[in-house]
Amino acid sequence: MTDEKKISIVLAGQGNTGKSTIFNYLTGLHQHIGNWAGKTIEKCEGTLFYNEYTIDVLDLPGIYSLTTSSDEEIISREYIIHEKPHCVLNIIDSTNLERNLIFTIQLLELESPVIMVLNMIDLAKKKGIMIDVQKFQSIIHAPVIATIASRGFGLTKIIDRTIELKETKKDYKTLKYGKEIENCIDQLSITLQSVNLPYPPRWIAIKLLEKDKEIVKIVKEKNPEIAEKAIHLCAFLEEIHGHDSSIVIADERSHLASQIAREIVKIIPERKPSLNDRLDAVTTDKFLGFFIMVGILGAMFFTVFWFGNWFSSRLDIIFQSFHNWWNTNVGKTILSALGWSAIESILALVQIALPYILPFYIILYILEDWGYMARISFLMDHLMHKMGIHGKGCVSFIIGFGCNVPGCLSCRIMESKRERLITAVLVTIIPCSAVSVIIFGLVGKYVGVWWAVGLYLFAITLVFIVGKISSKLFLGEPVELIMPMPGYKTPHLKTIILQTWEALKEFVYIAAPIVILSGVVIQAINLMGWMPAISSFLSPVTVNWLGLPAITGILLIFGILRKELILVMLAAYLGTSNFSEVLTPQQMITLAVVSMFYVPCVATISVLWKEYGWKKALLICFIETLGAIVLAGIIKRLLDLVF
Repeated sequence: MTDEKKISIVLAGQGNTGKSTIFNYLTGLHQHIGNWAGKTIEKCEGTLFYNEYTIDVLDLPGIYSLTTSSDEEIISREYIIHEKPHCVLNIIDSTNLERNLIFTIQLLELESPVIMVLNMIDLAKKKGIMIDVQKFQSIIHAPVIATIASRGFGLTKIIDRTIELKETKKDYKTLKYGKEIENCIDQLSITLQSVNLPYPPRWIAIKLLEKDKEIVKIVKEKNPEIAEKAIHLCAFLEEIHGHDSSIVIADERSHLASQIAREIVKIIPERKPSLNDRLDAVTTDKFLGFFIMVGILGAMFFTVFWFGNWFSSRLDIIFQSFHNWWNTNVGKTILSALGWSAIESILALVQIALPYILPFYIILYILEDWGYMARISFLMDHLMHKMGIHGKGCVSFIIGFGCNVPGCLSCRIMESKRERLITAVLVTIIPCSAVSVIIFGLVGKYVGVWWAVGLYLFAITLVFIVGKISSKLFLGEPVELIMPMPGYKTPHLKTIILQTWEALKEFVYIAAPIVILSGVVIQAINLMGWMPAISSFLSPVTVNWLGLPAITGILLIFGILRKELILVMLAAYLGTSNFSEVLTPQQMITLAVVSMFYVPCVATISVLWKEYGWKKALLICFIETLGAIVLAGIIKRLLDLVF
């Protein structure tokens, strides 16, 4: 394949604009997820074959600006500048045009070939928003394409226009700011012409006036005189406007976005409130919104419980017959015992974990794609402030119900280090899908669904208490909630399926080998007769304090790898997944409590280590393990009074 037939494009835009839907449509199965070099931020890449062209597609992180306030923003702008893709697709939410245009203006300042993708144009029309595409093109001097990504409308035009753009020499035309600002930009741009930097001179000039720390540092090293001149020009702007020059530039950019929006948007008057408007008004209501939220999340967990129990019981029948066949035809040797422990570990993994994890992720991504997750953040903002963080933290909590690892990583959406650390600590005690396996598969199935619900309510209460304590220990005030409120839209099935598969892939690829190895090791230890010694060493905690079978000490150690291994290996070791035959209700609830709150899984620990340092990570692990053991022991004694 010649270079003439290869094209590289990147997708850039704010969150909730349909970037993922467009990426999945373009790349289909030809995509893979990794991490940026030296970062824990996801890197989504894919390949598209079209009209004899090989097109590499990169989905940049969803960001709201191109400053240096976050790793995602630095990654995005550095990639566009240094890698020089053939085209940048700026995905814009047509229903929130003015807000999106602020980012668009910053993107155009990088002087890369850009195509504006006006996505969700159908939702804009329903809201009475009519956008003049031709006028938009003439103002920004770049192609503009209207799309409906959820239905694939206009997406082929994007690729056709990209190919045309590659063959055409781009003539960049800049959008102009006010007279005083443009005068300062021109003065700096002229002097920057002689400085050998990989960035466009006009863009560097704007960044110097914004006091961008990275750019100021680079320019100061190259030419201190220009950096000094920038300081004087910043002071000049501040004297005229009475604000910091960074605020002056941001305000001017916002004003320019507003001016463009007024020129290209026509609002159809006397429009009746749409279903989306009425639904939004109800779901964000301070009173009704909470009842709806509790109803939706409650229905979500009851659906997971019902489906998980139904699916698990069907698998139990199939696997039991296979177990009988194995005992009859293979025999009972040491090798067959080890072989069966490996097979039984896989069967137990499938039977106990997948029935609960699969529906959870599907429902979670449906709610996210629908647009309801932002409403939960809005409703929970006041309560989150009581814990020293703001409403965005609720998004991390909900993601944490699926997996604590992405839940901890998503804490980057919080504005300050203090809020990121508090949120991460709280996420680690959110019952993830692996813990849900224990809650649903053990307590819910054998003790009762209301006991399982009670454990979730107890966990939420504990999160609030720990958050309140953390807000007192880590001094500072939470910032106000600033986040977009996307319109409701029909969930895109393909996007949901791909997101669910990506979430399950780690479970399938990583958990299975760990489960098999753990099952064989446990069985080998048992066959060699070491189990009593290890169990005896841990029995003061497991037996005397927690009232659990001695074997659970070993299982809790392996549970650090993945929490669901506790239940999976317990079934493999005891030779049955009918836990009511071997555990009392008190033991089931106690085991669930200690599993919920003791040391996070090794994947979560590694994220905490990388994000906040090894000292904080180990301190969190120690405190949570000690707290879980003490708490579970107390609950065990209270349960003895009930059962």
